[in-house]
Amino acid sequence: MKPVLFNFTDAELSEFVTARGLPKFRATQIREWLGRGAPDFASMKNLPETLRRDLDDAAQTLPCKIVRRLDSGDGETTKFLLEMQDGEQIECVLMRTTYGNSVCVSSQAGCAMGCRFCASTLLGLKRNLTANEIFAQVLVAQWELRRNRADKTNVRPNGDANNGDVSHIVIMGTGEPLQNTENVIDFIERANKDLGIGWRRITVSTCGIVPGIRRLIEWGRPINLAISLHAPTDELRGQIMPINNKYKLGEVLAAADDFTNLHNRQLMIEYILLGRKNSDGETELYNATEEHAEKLATLLHGKNCMVNLIPWNAVDERDFASPSGNAVHRFQDTLIRRGIHTRIRRERGTDIGSACGQLRLNNAKKNEK
Repeated sequence: MKPVLFNFTDAELSEFVTARGLPKFRATQIREWLGRGAPDFASMKNLPETLRRDLDDAAQTLPCKIVRRLDSGDGETTKFLLEMQDGEQIECVLMRTTYGNSVCVSSQAGCAMGCRFCASTLLGLKRNLTANEIFAQVLVAQWELRRNRADKTNVRPNGDANNGDVSHIVIMGTGEPLQNTENVIDFIERANKDLGIGWRRITVSTCGIVPGIRRLIEWGRPINLAISLHAPTDELRGQIMPINNKYKLGEVLAAADDFTNLHNRQLMIEYILLGRKNSDGETELYNATEEHAEKLATLLHGKNCMVNLIPWNAVDERDFASPSGNAVHRFQDTLIRRGIHTRIRRERGTDIGSACGQLRLNNAKKNEK
């Protein structure tokens, strides 16, 4: 297995270079390219061509490589399937928006949470990702953005914010970040220091790991916190999210309140709207009736929060269905009437299956054939 130079300390990289009879300044050049996210040595244009070939035989640049990429038809979303050195695969998604460029990264290879509507958990949890493996996902997206600018592709003619580098990070991809808390914290610290991404432009999403939320409070950085709620009662949530059998809604929201009160930040509530097919083939609302909206409004009354409503993105292996647009808007209208700040998340990359876990799952099924 080739060594990954991105994982080397400066001293280790210098030793690696000098052991090959090269001058030390080559280590500085390579480090600069690694910091940009160079996917291979061929990209390091200020190194001699023979050296690039020799390095390619001897080492690997990043701890992951692109196995597959998909671009949405509107050019706003790019999804990457990445493979780690041990063969495990993960996903990250680059979203180009008018307010900047956001990257959704994975924190684990697979997921152990068992949420019944999600693709990520179908293959189970393989392992946690290291801080370097999480960071490398951002660099993959960064490299793509800079390549776009060089090629003048996916660049907005008016020169708005999405023509820059990565500006926002959401840890909302495959895996539960707060089952890998220390590596996630290390990654965020590095993203802030090395990439200059502000705390308030970084969001951690959790299904409700209370000790993990308490650890974020202890850590003390004013990042954003998102709670994947998806039901207004313990009974209903327990049916679709096994984690609710360990941490009930009241305990989760109490910890989240403590976090948001510490930083005066608005709590984000993620709520996937689900339907189910009845015996007649018609879609019945599962957690998305107006009664559910009323109960959710009661649960969140008085909290500094904003609800993201997310129509379910279909997964073949799950027996849910997407509710109609009218049902989604009725749910939103009920929350707004009750004074709950609410928005319907704009679906991005639906033509490339951008919901977390879908590309990884589809690739696994393809390899089984």
